Amino acid sequence: MSSSHHASLMDKIYRHQRKIYDATRKYYLLGRDRLIEDLAARPDARILEVACGTGRNLDLVDQLYPHRQLFGLDISEEMLATARVKLGARVKLAQGDACGFDPAELFGVAQFDHIIMSYSLSMIPDWQGAIAEALRHLAPGGTLHLVDFGDQAQLPRGFKTLLRAWLAKFHVSPREDLGAVLDQLAPGAEVQHGYLYRNYAQIARIQARAVA
Repeated sequence: MSSSHHASLMDKIYRHQRKIYDATRKYYLLGRDRLIEDLAARPDARILEVACGTGRNLDLVDQLYPHRQLFGLDISEEMLATARVKLGARVKLAQGDACGFDPAELFGVAQFDHIIMSYSLSMIPDWQGAIAEALRHLAPGGTLHLVDFGDQAQLPRGFKTLLRAWLAKFHVSPREDLGAVLDQLAPGAEVQHGYLYRNYAQIARIQARAVA
C-alpha cells in the first residue's frame, strides 16, 4: 500500500471517529499509561510519538514529564486536526509516514531520546519498516517504546475470535511475531518484550547503544 493510499484510508476511518476516539479507546487500548509512566524521561529529553493520533498520549506525557521537548507525527491530517486543538503549542506536530520521514525537516531535530509507538504497528502495513525507521532516528542510548495488541493466547477462544473480527473492521492486525522481529531489527541493542493482561497486549522497549 502506498503512503498516499494509507493516508487516505486513515483519514476516511478517523474523519468522524476522531471526535469520540479518546472516549471509546480507553476501554481496550490497554497498557498505554504503563508505557508512558515507564519512560523515565530526563529533563532535557526529546520525545517523539509516531502515529500520535489525537494527541492523547502526548498530553499525558506532558503532564507526567513537563517541560520536555515533545513531537508528534501522524499520517492522518484528520487526527492531527484534533491533536492540534488538544495540545496547542506544547507539542510540535507534523504530517508524515511512519515508514519514511525526515525529522530534521519536519521538526528541526535529527534524533530523539524516546520514541513511542502505541497501538500503531497493528495498523501500519509495513510495520517492520516503521520500526526500522524509528530505530534510525534514536539518539545514542535512546529508547523505542512499543505497546500494541498481543496474541490473546491466554484469553478465552471466543473472546479472541470476536476481538479479531472487530479489529479487522478497522484494518487492525495484531503483530504476533513482534518479539522475534525486534531481535532481528535491533541486533546489539537491549531488547525487552513481554505481555500484559493475559496476552491481551504486548509491550516492548529497545534501547540503542550509547556512544562509547
